[in-house]
Amino acid sequence: MSELFKADNEYKEWIAGISTDFRRSQIRASMKINDEMLRFYWKLGKGISSMSEQFGYGTRFYKTVSDDLKSILPDVKSFSPTNLKYMRYFYEMYPDAVICPQVEDELITDANRSQVGDDLQIIFRIPWGHNKIILDKCKGNSAKALFYIRKTIENNWSRDVLLNFLGTDLYERQGKAITNFSNTLPIEQSDLAQAITKDPYNFDFLTLRERYDEKELKDALIEKVNNFLMELGTGFAYMGREVRIEVGDTEKFIDMLFYNTQRHCYVVVEIKTGKFDSSYAGQLGTYVVAVNHQMKTEADNPTLGLLICKDMDKVEAQYALESTSQPLGISSYELSKLIPEEFRGSMPTIEEIEAELNE
Repeated sequence: MSELFKADNEYKEWIAGISTDFRRSQIRASMKINDEMLRFYWKLGKGISSMSEQFGYGTRFYKTVSDDLKSILPDVKSFSPTNLKYMRYFYEMYPDAVICPQVEDELITDANRSQVGDDLQIIFRIPWGHNKIILDKCKGNSAKALFYIRKTIENNWSRDVLLNFLGTDLYERQGKAITNFSNTLPIEQSDLAQAITKDPYNFDFLTLRERYDEKELKDALIEKVNNFLMELGTGFAYMGREVRIEVGDTEKFIDMLFYNTQRHCYVVVEIKTGKFDSSYAGQLGTYVVAVNHQMKTEADNPTLGLLICKDMDKVEAQYALESTSQPLGISSYELSKLIPEEFRGSMPTIEEIEAELNE
């Protein structure tokens, strides 16, 4: 009889559905528990902050509170002096947060946030460990802290990934590339397009010798494409490298092609290891037009071009962008932790050996 059930498609779909529903219920339950716990931590932090004004922090304040709470609630492991300090930091980072009921069985989203009346509700949506890392790294800057909380929620960042981006100054770099998006795109598209750029891009995840060339850089980026996608930001999907297009009778190759699922558009990325030259903007603009003609559909927004150079004169870059009607962005990149000579990629190229022999 059981074999008969296993062969029945309707039965198999029903069993699979039960499994999916169970996992969803587990996730909802864990998120509710996390939400309630963090609301308790915020409230306790508020109390600690208030009591400290009366009794003073001192060296024994947190230990006294910790010991008293542990004696009342001996099974709870959250009342160490260190964790109590983080609860105070948590409250003092977001003193205007409102403790209010959750929206039943749903995450608090942009659509229902008005029901709870407080943008700060997102602080209760990420794990306590994530919150502690953000508190450590953002030191009183609530705007910066909320930026990283939103990014964690948008991208489902693990604690290690969050630490990585906190270490690369993503908040300071986000949306800082020089672009002409405000002049070449409708305002509702230009704001989002600007948001997906940054300056500089951080390529510290690459393994390169000190005198790397353009091909080695591009090869390394493809080898670490997952890291590169993370550095590019939210919603980027990799479409290919050296993507062939035809411009009249001429065959051209795009360095890297991406699709951004937030903006619903192709993104042409060109990588240069030298300083920006205004001719690069003309080349990139040509590629953007070609993609619009040959790949873009009616469902896609206009293609964006992004040029990433080792260095640039910002005035020259701005002038170059003003001379084109295509939506382009220009940014720099940094490699602050180049790998020592003994590691992979440290061997000289054939050209370098020939140059040394000629000398």
